[in-house]
Amino acid sequence: MLDDLDRALIHALHIDGRAPFTQIATVLAVSPQTVSRRYDRLREHAALRVVGLPDPHLTGHEQWLLRLTAAPETALDLAHALVRRQDTSWVYLTGGGTEIVAVLETPLGTAHGHSLLLHELPPSIGLTAVSAHHLLHTYVGWRTPWRMSANALKPRQQRLLGSAKLTDHHEPPSPERYRQVRLSPADHALMETLRRDGRTGVGDLAATTGWSPATVSRRLDSLRDCGAIFFDVEIDPALLGGSAKVLLWMAVAPAHLDEVATTLARHEELAFVAHTTGPTNLVAHALCKDTAALYHYLTHGLGAVKAIRTLETAPVLRTLKAVGTSASTPASSHHA
Repeated sequence: MLDDLDRALIHALHIDGRAPFTQIATVLAVSPQTVSRRYDRLREHAALRVVGLPDPHLTGHEQWLLRLTAAPETALDLAHALVRRQDTSWVYLTGGGTEIVAVLETPLGTAHGHSLLLHELPPSIGLTAVSAHHLLHTYVGWRTPWRMSANALKPRQQRLLGSAKLTDHHEPPSPERYRQVRLSPADHALMETLRRDGRTGVGDLAATTGWSPATVSRRLDSLRDCGAIFFDVEIDPALLGGSAKVLLWMAVAPAHLDEVATTLARHEELAFVAHTTGPTNLVAHALCKDTAALYHYLTHGLGAVKAIRTLETAPVLRTLKAVGTSASTPASSHHA
């Protein structure tokens, strides 16, 4: 179980995933050694991971949400084939165990990038249905954390931590600022290392990129300041009251879409809300304490939003991959 200090540390890492333990300790009024021990324990027992994520709009990519269905005897093989790909994240086994949902990232402008992926899958997979939804706008998720994982610190504490890196979890850059950032091979190496461990030390990042530590620090600050990279926190949602996991596929009239999505973004049960293409143009990921809490949310929380015309629920049976790595991959040693 998580105590108040655990929750405060998780919230602090949401604000600045690379904040020094000395700074976090000052804000939380504990010793740096206590913060370090708690961080190690959360990594070992709560699947905590700080990850550095590139903004797809600013780094020349776009994202697709894939729904793939296969026969019961091959569905898990399909899921693992997607897990092994470097361009996929958030691979879920849903429904009755025959549907897989995954996020695919492709270079911007790649014609039917999701179709190319399907041609590369083993023919023995036995796909029976496929749908691809272009992720157009994210309201909760990525830069904006799940409310239940970032609700422990007082406003004064948040200001002390966020004063240097406010861009990480504030609003994403406005459309007029969506100018692609030119990335070098060293930049890609930097981002790939931070995707695996967002707290990798400057010395190790220098060895990975071939830059000096000073150059690494300057470049990382530049990428954060322009929004090309931001830091997120992954943790087992069950420890924060999210044992019942369900994907929600909704259809909303275009005239009400932004209003509905903005309303849902304020619901503490939702860890992800995004506008997509397709017959269901709004997708969300609900995390509730148990099935009774989920039932209450569906009937009273979503039920109160009259503009939702249709709703499909798909229970998440297993999370096979998070951002960039398999969910079963053990976390590497941290660097404060």
